[in-house]
Amino acid sequence: MHQNYCERNIKSTMSSAITLKGCYTVKPIEPTWSGCISLTECDQVGFMTHVPLLYFYRPPQNWLTSPTKIATILKHSLSRVLMHFYLLAGRLRSKENFRFDLECNAKGVEFIEAESSSTLSDLGDFSSSSNNYYRYLFPHVDYTLPIHELPLLLIQLTKFKCGDISISVLISHAVVDGQSTSHFLNEWAQLARGEPLKRVPCLDRTMLHGKKPCNSVNEWKFNEPPVLLGNSDGKVEESKKKTRVEKIKLNKAQVEKLRKIANESWNKHSNDRGFSRYETIAGHMWRSACKARGHKNEQPTMLGVIVDWRSRVKPSLPKEYFGNAVYDLMATSLAGDLISKPLGYASSKIKETIEKMNDEYVRLMTEYLKKLDDLTNFQNLHEIVSGNIVPFYQNPNLGVVSWLTLPFHKLDFGWGNELYMEPGIHDMLEGESFILPSSHDDGSLMIYICLQEVYMDAFKRHFYEDLELETLSKL
Repeated sequence: MHQNYCERNIKSTMSSAITLKGCYTVKPIEPTWSGCISLTECDQVGFMTHVPLLYFYRPPQNWLTSPTKIATILKHSLSRVLMHFYLLAGRLRSKENFRFDLECNAKGVEFIEAESSSTLSDLGDFSSSSNNYYRYLFPHVDYTLPIHELPLLLIQLTKFKCGDISISVLISHAVVDGQSTSHFLNEWAQLARGEPLKRVPCLDRTMLHGKKPCNSVNEWKFNEPPVLLGNSDGKVEESKKKTRVEKIKLNKAQVEKLRKIANESWNKHSNDRGFSRYETIAGHMWRSACKARGHKNEQPTMLGVIVDWRSRVKPSLPKEYFGNAVYDLMATSLAGDLISKPLGYASSKIKETIEKMNDEYVRLMTEYLKKLDDLTNFQNLHEIVSGNIVPFYQNPNLGVVSWLTLPFHKLDFGWGNELYMEPGIHDMLEGESFILPSSHDDGSLMIYICLQEVYMDAFKRHFYEDLELETLSKL
């Protein structure tokens, strides 16, 4: 990596309201293993870019007496935690056929210090969907550079005029999934508080090697998504339309009412567990998106589901497995069926899809990907790198990512839990959405969704009106 990476790629992207104060390369505090690791097929599909997270804090006054105290603690604890999570201090290396290796070379991670002339109250109620200022709270990754020059982890500490701070994280999805990211962040915070490491990461990526599926991979079919609407080739034109991100809240009572509606409308004679929160809410979102987009009855549509398979293979992977152990699945339906049938129908399609993810499916999918000469159709590379490759979940499809079981909240580095956290949503793509538990720990949920602007108001109207209408019909 060039020594002036930050000067070239961070400083020039900052707002006039935010000043770059320093940029540091943080390396493991002690020597770590060096060498090359082959990424698994699971690592090399899905998002190959950096996943953004944003935290806001209000440190007590005793933390603010020394201007460098917080930054010093963060950098020192980061160098200590990287001794255990040293994969993040390495770099990706391109191979043939759009595959990658991970070179463990202790090149380090980037830590940026910045200052804002604004106060946290200037940001209002954290409605970042309407506040372009938020993008400057994140480091910038220059994807035009060769991939071996890009840090796998970038962190920005921004100090506001009032003494509050934000910590943003950009972490490579080619190296870790959500479960591994939350593991790393919580261990980093643990060390920053002066406590010992709680869970040592499992860095062994060979656990599935040599375990072939029982069925023939040649007989296995991967569902192709419907062609994107609005253009002939299904790739470019639709992605150029203006989009908008909205934050939608569901309180605990609304969540439980929707679950009751979904289960009573479809599971009256079933003895199984019923629909989860995710299956219920994602089904409701899928139906609302079809209505908002004005789909015809015969329109095929898919909903992308990301399933963690650590506990679904035999033997199970350890919870501390550090890497990617998720695959995308696609629930399928006709829009007319989703709209005309009860909510439980949409939830049942999602549930059936999730339940496909078993030991045999994981091995079949892995073998299928191994046999492909080119993985680009399964990679959502950054648009600058990938040209006209765009995610499948644009209109008429939808992608709904669940963070409901990921411990991203209550990340205490020593000065208390965050005031607020959210995924970095300034770069969300059309059709992409997240479901998170509320930081208030009150059973409410937060939904972040990006749609073409022309459909967003209709989506929100259907989302809330249908919720109330269906609730009333069951009272």
